Amino acid sequence: QGQLVESGGGTVQAGGSLRLSCTASRITFSEGIIAWFRQGPETEREFVAAITSTDGTWYGEVAKGRFTIARDNVKSTINLQMNRLKPEDTAVYYCARGLSSDRVPTTTGAYALWGQGTQVTVSS
Repeated sequence: QGQLVESGGGTVQAGGSLRLSCTASRITFSEGIIAWFRQGPETEREFVAAITSTDGTWYGEVAKGRFTIARDNVKSTINLQMNRLKPEDTAVYYCARGLSSDRVPTTTGAYALWGQGTQVTVSS
């Protein structure tokens, strides 16, 4: 069975940047949709961004204008570049893999494979 591993989390001051990476083992990113979700304290897991196998990208409202999802073919990772971070971006960030679809799903139930998450903390 495949596995996803997130990395790149940490603590940053408000206004700073972080880049998260999602690495796969025993599966490939060439098929399906890879998404980033996040779950803050006492909140439900919410959609952040996704990228399809043809590099189409979708963003949740929390990410528009500040975050960028991209594929790094050299390192075989899916990265989430997060700029102008805010304290409310504090959360555990997860990458997930779902099946290819004409419309990118934004609900957790559409994604079958999840990583363990990486903590992002933004201080004010």
